[in-house]
Amino acid sequence: MNTPPLPTVMFESLVRATLLEDLGRAGDLTTDAVVPAGLDAELTLTARQRGVVAGLDVAALAFRLIDPAISVKVERPDGSAVLPGDVIASVSGPARGLLTAERTALNFLCHLSGIATATASIVEVIKGHKAQIVCTRKTTPGLRALEKYAVRAGGGSNHRFGLDDAILIKDNHIAIAGGIRPAIERARAHAGHMVKIEVEVDTLAQLQEVLSLGADAVLLDNMSPEQLARAVEITGGRAITEASGRVTRGTAPAIAASGVDLISVGWITHSSPVLDIGLDYRA
Repeated sequence: MNTPPLPTVMFESLVRATLLEDLGRAGDLTTDAVVPAGLDAELTLTARQRGVVAGLDVAALAFRLIDPAISVKVERPDGSAVLPGDVIASVSGPARGLLTAERTALNFLCHLSGIATATASIVEVIKGHKAQIVCTRKTTPGLRALEKYAVRAGGGSNHRFGLDDAILIKDNHIAIAGGIRPAIERARAHAGHMVKIEVEVDTLAQLQEVLSLGADAVLLDNMSPEQLARAVEITGGRAITEASGRVTRGTAPAIAASGVDLISVGWITHSSPVLDIGLDYRA
């Protein structure tokens, strides 16, 4: 899958901060003591599990920030499916730099590849339906842009990136505002012409009220597949329909079959297991 890369400026400060956290106050005591200065080496980033790659640019930057003389040759770019034993990339150059950057590079690469892999696993089971898998704001603090990028690498799409790029009126907003009508009316009066308005609903009665008032999208929260199908029928194309709540690889096919446009999944960013990737020395 061809996933457009993120500009380096979007994650360089994060990678620098992570390296500094690891280097602490005295640098890499182990490598500086054990590995002779001036020694070059080549290591391979190798998949140990089946999955989808994401985060190679971030990992490569970690190596280059430690030593610009390190070069990275990519074999399986972001978005690629890999099997155990597949070489994802090779890194070569000063051995000290390679070993010092190793953990930071792998932390990013394994985590982001885990998100891409989890996303791809759900995308796969809903093939044949129009629904798209989208992520949420349930992301690791500081890693949102990278984690949402990993979702795209896995074949998913992104929901809003933050509080500032769309209006999503949820149950607490409605309760505090005094109801669906005042919440939507205030949102419409406040929103600019480029800002979409989505409203969360728990019942079909709420859905009908939202549709009568007008919204760009409706978030159908914790509804059964049967309720979702009815909600899609009631909506009749007047708004984008998004299903949310307790989505797994097992439940996703039935949710997608209901005809919804989007299925939002929080765990693909906040709870995906890492993809096991090793950095192995080539003698």
